[in-house]
Amino acid sequence: MTETGFLALKEKIIARLSEGLDKRLTYHNLAHTLDVLEQAERIAIEEKITDPKTLLLVKLAALYHDTGFLDTYKGHEERSCEIMLHDLGGNSLTTGDLDKISGMIMATKIPQNPANLMEEVICDADLDYLGRDDFPPISNNLKKEFLVFGVIKEEKDWDPLQIGFFEKHHYFTASSRMIRQPRKMDFLKSLKASGK
Repeated sequence: MTETGFLALKEKIIARLSEGLDKRLTYHNLAHTLDVLEQAERIAIEEKITDPKTLLLVKLAALYHDTGFLDTYKGHEERSCEIMLHDLGGNSLTTGDLDKISGMIMATKIPQNPANLMEEVICDADLDYLGRDDFPPISNNLKKEFLVFGVIKEEKDWDPLQIGFFEKHHYFTASSRMIRQPRKMDFLKSLKASGK
């Protein structure tokens, strides 16, 4: 697949997500997918992934990683893989390439469990916001979504869930540990302080 082919595909996926996603998805929405795509490319380059084919596979995984939300909330990663295989099978990608993309998508399932650098890049891109200045509004969008979809019952359940998640989460790539981890730890400190 050429860069032009990727850009055409990206436009199609953007259109599908903006038309098809439940409007109550205040976190797992088009903005999240585009952010993950941008961060995945940045982290891949930081991690010295320069091979054009490998970069393309990372970008494809980022683009498709949450397409499963078009059809389901629970088990969306598996559904994302099915959508990706349906779209890209029979394309210029090999079975090995498709397996790598599926592996990256499945690695984003919580708790994250990446098996190689490409999967680490996607995992870190997916949760990049935990160590960024825009964490508060993005986190608030996730809280709203979790309330609507019954992941949490009441607002008071949110902070303990966040703190537990923060304490279990860690970045995998050297660049994310260096660039995002310090800010993430600041947020964890303030979450704990506000919970007292």
